Amino acid sequence: MPQLWAGTDAGKSEHHCTVIDAEGERRLSRRVANDETTLLELIGDVLELSEGEPVTWAVDLNAGGAALLIALLAAHGQKVLYIPGRTVHHASGSYRGDGKTDAKDAYVIADQARMRRD
Repeated sequence: MPQLWAGTDAGKSEHHCTVIDAEGERRLSRRVANDETTLLELIGDVLELSEGEPVTWAVDLNAGGAALLIALLAAHGQKVLYIPGRTVHHASGSYRGDGKTDAKDAYVIADQARMRRD
């Protein structure tokens, strides 16, 4: 029974979502357009991976580009955490890989939600 965390590095026109399991292993990593149809497809795919277990979603923005995603998650009864960009930036240095990429940030967001649980 999977327990999953979905971290999303939100942008204006596109987001990157990475889903990890309890061991921190990537289960899905995808760039998606910031439009309702594509986001609903992403939500469906993540919920399918969860096999009916709850998913914890985490985003680095709480307004602006992330507003549609947050609204759709709320409409589907999903738990959403906000992890500030500053937290992601500081935590990023302790993860493998050089540089900043949307995929790395999405992983850091998911992993911080998994580890913090607060």
